[in-house]
Amino acid sequence: MTATAPPVSETEEAHVARIKKDQDPGVSRAEGWRRRGPLLPALIFMIVVTQIPFLFTLYYSTLSWNLVRPGSRHFIGIQNYVDVVQDGTFWQVAFNTVFLIVATVLISVLLGLGLALLLDRVFLGRGVVRTLLITPFLVTPVAGALMWKTAMLDPVFGIVNWVLSPFGVHHVDWVSRFPLTSVIIALVWQWTPFMMLLILAGLQSMPRDILEAGRVDGAGAFQLFRELTLPHLRRFIELGVVLGAIYLVNTFDQIYMMTQGGPGTASSNLPFYIYQRAFLGFDIGQAAAMGVIVVLFTIVIASFALRMIFKTFTGKEEAA
Repeated sequence: MTATAPPVSETEEAHVARIKKDQDPGVSRAEGWRRRGPLLPALIFMIVVTQIPFLFTLYYSTLSWNLVRPGSRHFIGIQNYVDVVQDGTFWQVAFNTVFLIVATVLISVLLGLGLALLLDRVFLGRGVVRTLLITPFLVTPVAGALMWKTAMLDPVFGIVNWVLSPFGVHHVDWVSRFPLTSVIIALVWQWTPFMMLLILAGLQSMPRDILEAGRVDGAGAFQLFRELTLPHLRRFIELGVVLGAIYLVNTFDQIYMMTQGGPGTASSNLPFYIYQRAFLGFDIGQAAAMGVIVVLFTIVIASFALRMIFKTFTGKEEAA
């Protein structure tokens, strides 16, 4: 005969079920909706403000519709997208957009890294210097662009020409001769404090005992920076690059106030070119098609950004 286990009483079964229920990480559907309920107004607002206009943009992108030609509104399918892809000006403006983003982000990161390394040292008046260096990021883009156009780069009264006058530089119209470079300089001036703050936070979060151990082992300043400081700052630099690229895709204020996209399309980027096509050329269909393409381009950058940020934080947790 085989031995049989004694029957379990109902009290013990209820106790086991309660333990399993306590260990179950899942929540009921009602509890889930109760937790998500406070977020519903924000979700509805986001859908109304962003997704519904985007659906209208998709619809307009399939129309041939010019506001200066009454009765021109009719369905043409994907012809606007074909015209945009075949538009040489669009690709020139797209190149300007990529160049502006890459140049601004790289220069801002390098300058921010240098300033952060200086501010990480203890010296008299460090708080005042830090506040002054942060100030450009607090200035509104329109005011900053006007300051660079009129006070800094003006051919007659500009400070840049005055500083360079002992070297034989006189009355150079920087905005007209170097429009894209002038816009990049204004953007670098605005975004360098942001990069500096991120990198400075990374420097101040670095354990000092690691640096002291490296010095005891005979490592020089450059070796400490290359082997210890720079790997520690990698997460912060990546975050700054990603956030800067996402925001700079939509740059409009500086271009509008400084160059108006000219001469020609020398300093235009995609948002400004869409503005020109929609509000100066009144071609709603092609402007909408360009807007959809820019949105897809931004989604690609945002997806890359989220993946990089997720990888950064998961890597930090695994290292911990």
